[in-house]
Amino acid sequence: MIRAIIFDLDGTLVHSLPGIAASLNRTLESYALPTHSESAVRGFIGDGMRVLIERALPHTLPDVNLDAMVTSLKHDYAQTWKDGTSPYSGVIHALHDLKKTDIGTAVLSNKPHVFCKTITDELFPETDFSTVIGQRDGIASKPDPSGALEVARILNTPAAEIAFLGDSTVDLITAKNAGMIPIAATWGYHDTPALQAEKPAFLMDQISDLLAILQKT
Repeated sequence: MIRAIIFDLDGTLVHSLPGIAASLNRTLESYALPTHSESAVRGFIGDGMRVLIERALPHTLPDVNLDAMVTSLKHDYAQTWKDGTSPYSGVIHALHDLKKTDIGTAVLSNKPHVFCKTITDELFPETDFSTVIGQRDGIASKPDPSGALEVARILNTPAAEIAFLGDSTVDLITAKNAGMIPIAATWGYHDTPALQAEKPAFLMDQISDLLAILQKT
């Protein structure tokens, strides 16, 4: 029986690629570095802002001040994320349906914690997530299970009774590492064959199917 669900944020609840790509490219331009298409940036997302920049840097680039670039990206993104970030179709309705049940909800992301809180507060004001946790200094990011198990403690729910819905292989591996039920969202930023290779418990093409899946397990 599934008693709670943890959601990834980018690529699962929100379509944030346009905002992330634009902010990343402005940061790269400020350092006179080459920029990338949205389709390329799609493949960079999922492991936090530092890794996002690392993946965007040219392979032949001399040493750069990566910490300064991360700071620049965070500053730009804080000012501009709304221009290119929106809930996926059906997400608000699905969260509304979940609110009528006894199923607990939470968010766990590799996006910096402050942005996770800001985005969920502003885009989902009527959803009372039990907790929203993003990347924090000194705390291992997904696929390390620490964050997922922290959420389980907050939810006061055994890990085996928690589903983890995400669009990336990182999310599915996190779920497995934490002993949770992995559910793959195909509408996000990882290709379906890669998700299938991780053998999720369920593969979802639309979030409107979520409640029926949770209630039949």
